[in-house]
Amino acid sequence: MPETMDSIFARLIRLAEEAGLPGVEQSTTYGNPALKVGGKAFVSVKNNETLVLSIAIPDKEQLLEMAPEIYFQTDHYKGWPSLPVRAAAIGDDELRGRLVNAWLFRAPKKLAATYRA
Repeated sequence: MPETMDSIFARLIRLAEEAGLPGVEQSTTYGNPALKVGGKAFVSVKNNETLVLSIAIPDKEQLLEMAPEIYFQTDHYKGWPSLPVRAAAIGDDELRGRLVNAWLFRAPKKLAATYRA
């Protein structure tokens, strides 16, 4: 069965909960479902095939080279700390790890420090 925006978002919520990420808010960004921390989106669902992670630009470039079947870029995202991901191509373990990294990238420093402890 093809994924829907709702099923992708439910997967993101489940993986964020499994990772024990504190302060996660279910919200929207640009009208799309998103998870936020400290009012900042760290992942959103773009459409039925794509989610977008917040990521440091050097890490983004590395992932694009490492796994182009999962991670890609359009002109819209070039130069920005956001990375489109093919939702069906990424496994739960890898996505959970990417969510933790995206959360750490966007979380307020004090909150991030409590997670690392």
